[in-house]
Amino acid sequence: MKKIKSYYILIINHSMELTKEQKKEIQEQQSQKYSTKRVTSPDLEKILYEAIPVLDHGFVRVVDYMGDDTSIVQSARVSYGKGTKKVSTDSGLIKYLMRHRHSTPFEMCEIKYHIKLPIFIARQWIRHRTANVNEYSARYSIMDKEFYVPSKENLAAQSTNNRQGRGNLINGTQADNILKILKDDAERNYQHYEEMLNEKYDGTIIDDKKQGLARELARMNLTLNSYTQWYWKTDLLNLLNFLALRADSHAQFEIREYADVMMNTVKKWVPTTYDAFIDYRVGGMELSAKGKIVIQKMIKGEKCNIESSGLSKREWNELMDSFGFKQHLV
Repeated sequence: MKKIKSYYILIINHSMELTKEQKKEIQEQQSQKYSTKRVTSPDLEKILYEAIPVLDHGFVRVVDYMGDDTSIVQSARVSYGKGTKKVSTDSGLIKYLMRHRHSTPFEMCEIKYHIKLPIFIARQWIRHRTANVNEYSARYSIMDKEFYVPSKENLAAQSTNNRQGRGNLINGTQADNILKILKDDAERNYQHYEEMLNEKYDGTIIDDKKQGLARELARMNLTLNSYTQWYWKTDLLNLLNFLALRADSHAQFEIREYADVMMNTVKKWVPTTYDAFIDYRVGGMELSAKGKIVIQKMIKGEKCNIESSGLSKREWNELMDSFGFKQHLV
């Protein structure tokens, strides 16, 4: 099971910088107090609206949510109020729902995030078509002058056995040159973006005698490591499906960093559901019918090999590795 990071909600000494206006807005939001009859999650309330740093300039903020663990239980039982059931009984029900993929009750909780992320990660993220999304408009506004540049320890060559993965780290002068290219290209393209707009990112007009190109056209020249922002609202079921894929060790590092932060918000929001999710989805595994037969034979002490299993080499090795049978890897 992969280790989930624990995040302290501090912005100090991090490369992500919030403007004075943004900090003021967050402080005003956090100072608001409301009385409600609806359920709230105390731990999530503590970090509500807070900008949690991700990558070099990104962040994740929880800006709204609905429901908690009891909402899932109520939905499953179609009951009124919390009832008289014990917490242990509620926990058992949530585990049962998670274990048997009875998913509808988890749809009764919703959460809304404000996320700042590189465009190339946003394009990967948007493939999860199970959320309501409203993105920063580059037709209406000028894009921020901020770009994602990976750190040296995350600069890797193309994997030789995985077409969508990374291999060995790139070091030395080659790494320095790649980072320089990424920075220079982003800076140069943004400078051209401003020239075409005839306007600086802070709104200053460059040449009063010139017309600026339409923002919807000028934006096409920006690099994919430019940062965008969006509001992303989804229900708990689809959030967990997203995290099962994007917090996994096979996911791209950059989107995994966001998923790890969001995983921690789930832990604060619905701790019982989080524990069940870690147990049955993140730390668990699925077996094919053939894989199940292989494990059953091994438990009985019967002879079993890849030739008789009907599994491919990759399937066999994944199965052996998952159960710690390193001596049977081929």
